[in-house]
Amino acid sequence: MSEDLARYHHPLTDLFRQPADVGEWADHSITREQIRHFEEHGFVTGIPVLDIQQVERLREQLVRLMDPAHPGHPLFYEFHSNESIDPETVLFHALGGWRIEDGFHDLLYSPTLRMIAYQLLGTAVRFFHDQLFCKPPAHGGVVSWHQDYSYWTWTQPMAHLTCWIALDDATPENGCLHYVPASHRWGLLPITGLAADMKAVEQILDTDQRSALDRQVAAPLKAGEAVFHHPLVLHGSYQNRSVLPRRGAVVNFAADGVWSHPETLEGPGSDRFPILPEGQPLAGHYYPLLFDPQRELAGETDSIAHL
Repeated sequence: MSEDLARYHHPLTDLFRQPADVGEWADHSITREQIRHFEEHGFVTGIPVLDIQQVERLREQLVRLMDPAHPGHPLFYEFHSNESIDPETVLFHALGGWRIEDGFHDLLYSPTLRMIAYQLLGTAVRFFHDQLFCKPPAHGGVVSWHQDYSYWTWTQPMAHLTCWIALDDATPENGCLHYVPASHRWGLLPITGLAADMKAVEQILDTDQRSALDRQVAAPLKAGEAVFHHPLVLHGSYQNRSVLPRRGAVVNFAADGVWSHPETLEGPGSDRFPILPEGQPLAGHYYPLLFDPQRELAGETDSIAHL
């Protein structure tokens, strides 16, 4: 079995250059207008986070990770595949790639991801977990409307953030994410499932909320761009109707201080996921601290958090 890269809480490669001072951290920040969009609508999209070389490196590693014979396979928290032997036709979803391939490990340490997570969470940032996706050409692959925090209530309080990164151009034709703007203000909704039925959520919405579904918006991305979203915003994705795969990587963040509450465990769905004892703050091998403003910004937090 491969070495577990979770033991390393620092970059392992030169994939991402790390900022040397506060000014360089500021170069990775988003604007006040983008922060306001996130606060109003529950998401902010079209953020460049990877260059083409970084995209290519992650694509190469994703192909390896999609192979069930990968020596690091036992380190995945979850692994779901239609078992196609052709990497161009695999329907794939997995958690834990950061433990196995160094590029996905170091994606956690992207200065852009870390800086924006700090801006949107407003405090020190920890890694929560990662996800990898591939929707093959001309395949269903629907992910129904849902709120991420519905599956994370075993961590308290709700202080989380999702970053979805396109490794291919993501378009309405190939199944990019769609959002219901301002739905993060609806509170926590009952779970209606993730697979196949985009209409399932309607049964638990009131009249105004069902009407809001008609105002859903697509969030197309170029390869290397990301969308950041609130843990309660309603989102989903339709099938891939194109002739090319739609691949993506997700990094989920939590504010430092979020603690484990497994009494309400819905969890990512695997007994291999590292669930901590009741009341224990997220920390240790599997929840590294990614951004500490007192350390990274040397106390100059007010001048940079809400640029």
